[in-house]
Amino acid sequence: MNRKFSRSTPLRLTRSCLIAAAVLSLTLCGSAWAQSQAPASEKEASASTKVGIVNIQQAIVACNEGQRDFTALQKKFDPKRQELESLNQQIQDLQKKFTAQGDKLTDEARGDMLKQIDDKKKQLQRNYEDANSDMQSQQNDIANKIGQKMIQVLDKYAKEHGFTVVLDVSGQQSPVLWAASSTDITKALVDAYNASSGVPAPAKESGSAPATSKPSSGSRPLRPRLSPKSPAATKAH
Repeated sequence: MNRKFSRSTPLRLTRSCLIAAAVLSLTLCGSAWAQSQAPASEKEASASTKVGIVNIQQAIVACNEGQRDFTALQKKFDPKRQELESLNQQIQDLQKKFTAQGDKLTDEARGDMLKQIDDKKKQLQRNYEDANSDMQSQQNDIANKIGQKMIQVLDKYAKEHGFTVVLDVSGQQSPVLWAASSTDITKALVDAYNASSGVPAPAKESGSAPATSKPSSGSRPLRPRLSPKSPAATKAH
């Protein structure tokens, strides 16, 4: 998911060097004494630092508005998905027919059938890429729309709860290697956003599993259910 909304740059907390290079040979006691002489304001700033982490992509998908809009988008593209699956089935049927009758066909008939299979494969590939690109574009539009508003909610929430820094851990390049679960405010942000948006929780459909996928440029939401052994499946990957 390509987020166009901005977020605050994480602050990098630094401590002033309290021991000069010329006195590095001092004992630990001496070093501790030197650190105790740090300005009170610096100590207070360090003591009051409150850091939180949030998975902004997960929050966008999990909030009521996100569930509603992404579910509606999936349903919107259901006919296109069915069209792709139907075309793929046609290719498999032609391949089975060619396998069964190939030896009995004339060279011209065999060539025509192979060309028909190849043309349908190319059509499937083009249709899949066009539909998938269109869906991903609309996914990003939804995510950016919600993301802009969610950042405003996050700003208000962080200030009200005294956070100094909030880090986004949804990206693969996140610098956060470990964090206590108590610092994760993703659910709290979702709850705050739901309250702010006023969008009710979507009704759960019987027998349906909750959506867990995140909208991103690497996802392939329109991939038809292709047979692993089908050449069409290889072409469409």
